[in-house]
Amino acid sequence: MQQPELDATDLRMLAHLQEHGRVSNLELAEAVHLSAAQCHRRHRRLEERGFVQRYETRLDAARLGLGVMAYVHVTMERGHIREVDTFRELIRGMGQVLECHAVTGDFDYVLKVVARDLKMLSDFLLKTLAQLPGVNGVRSSVCLDEVKCTGALPLDV
Repeated sequence: MQQPELDATDLRMLAHLQEHGRVSNLELAEAVHLSAAQCHRRHRRLEERGFVQRYETRLDAARLGLGVMAYVHVTMERGHIREVDTFRELIRGMGQVLECHAVTGDFDYVLKVVARDLKMLSDFLLKTLAQLPGVNGVRSSVCLDEVKCTGALPLDV
């Protein structure tokens, strides 16, 4: 993998944006010790070069009535290659699936799933997920407590 062409100021900007996504250009400029115009140009360049994928607001799932979080391990049937595109497209359309990763090891996919309660999770696992084309098995681990949850990448600024 090629090293990105970022200097220390770029890394400081990215680090600050990860922690303060709604920061104004003036506040960002002050935080990284640039003029507002220089900051704006650099920020725009980082976006155009794809270092910033998107801006989002992290909501509190429990306050929204989604009190159950689970990691779900999915095993596909042997020769599932014909069903992969269909499986992935269906997963992308499921709002309760927050993340889906193809993985190595005993399972083919790991999903991060939210649900209102255990009944809703059970219905999703048995009536929806397990019924998808190519799915051979589904195992879940319900989260008991959130110790750390971040999307911030370590930039070693």
